[in-house]
Amino acid sequence: MTPTPLTWIKSSYSGNDGPDCVEVAISLTRHPTIHIRDSKNKDAARLEFTDGAWSDFLEFAVGR
Repeated sequence: MTPTPLTWIKSSYSGNDGPDCVEVAISLTRHPTIHIRDSKNKDAARLEFTDGAWSDFLEFAVGR
């Protein structure tokens, strides 16, 4: 089975011709994962979170 390519979404803080930031992709497989990469270096290491870990991170980041 061939994996489905990820669709990357650039952060709204990244400009089209200015400094870039991060990109996020969501894989909706049997075990959903959230992928994060540096939009300036797309071939570098990436972070990958389970949906639960990502929810925990967001809850912590916004201080709720």
